[in-house]
Amino acid sequence: MIAYDLQCSNGHMFEGWFDDLEAFEDQKKKELIGCPVCSDTWVTVVPSAFAIKTGSSQPHMPSMDTPENEVTVDKIIDFVGKNFEDVGAKFAGEALKIHYGVSEERNIRGTSTQADEEMLDKEGIKFFKIPLPKLDS
Repeated sequence: MIAYDLQCSNGHMFEGWFDDLEAFEDQKKKELIGCPVCSDTWVTVVPSAFAIKTGSSQPHMPSMDTPENEVTVDKIIDFVGKNFEDVGAKFAGEALKIHYGVSEERNIRGTSTQADEEMLDKEGIKFFKIPLPKLDS
């Protein structure tokens, strides 16, 4: 998997993970990639920024406890809720079915144990964890 820095036509920056540039282009053509802030589907790959640590001083990390960041977290939670099927504790089993073509390919989310994650990794199934807070309804 390759992480690309992406930007929508409204200037919002975000990250996307793809097998390769061809996979990105294919998903872009089908308008499957949307900005998590404004849902704009006109996105482009932008050059990635990187840093090399040369000293021992710790960089200053901005506080996440700002109203602006709370809005972004809410939008991410909303995006995942709308675009990923919640399969709950059956995540690992459903990921295996999708991987081996038994179930239709789709975005899923759910929960897994450490053993589930080790098994998925051993099977070569790519996944990533996003800790989402439980929100009051």
